[in-house]
Amino acid sequence: MKTIKKTVTITAPKEKVWNVLVEDELNRLWFAEFSPGSHAITDWIEGHKVTFVDDSKRGIIGKIAEKHPYEMLSITYDGIYSDGEEDFDSDEAQKVKGAYEKYFLTEENGATTLSIESDMGEEYFDMMSEAWDKALEKIETLSLT
Repeated sequence: MKTIKKTVTITAPKEKVWNVLVEDELNRLWFAEFSPGSHAITDWIEGHKVTFVDDSKRGIIGKIAEKHPYEMLSITYDGIYSDGEEDFDSDEAQKVKGAYEKYFLTEENGATTLSIESDMGEEYFDMMSEAWDKALEKIETLSLT
C-alpha cells in the first residue's frame, strides 16, 4: 500500500473548509470526483462507523478514528460494502483493512492549508491520485462560495 499526499491552500477560514469536508450536501459534490453518487453514511462522531457508498452500491467501511473540529479528521478502514452487504473477511476486504485517510487544516492570515493523506493499493494509486487533485479543486471552489 502507498500513501497519497496532497496539499492545497484555500483563501477561506478553516471553519468553512471543514464544513465542506463534513456537511453532506457539500461533501457529496467533491466525493463525486471519486465515483458518481458517492456519499458518507455517518454522524462524524469519533469512534463511530462511516460507510462511503456510490451509485453502484459499492464502497468502503471504516470508523472515525480521530476528530478535532476545524483541525484534523482521521478515518481508518476495515471493510468493504457491496450491494447492501458489509464484508470484513474477503480478500478484497483484507486489502483495505488498516488503511487510513487523514485531513489536516491549518489557518494563517485568512488562508487555510488543507493537507490529505490517503492509503491506496498500488493498482489504484495513479487513478486515485488524479481523483484527489480534482477533489481538492472542488473543495477549494466550494470553500470560496
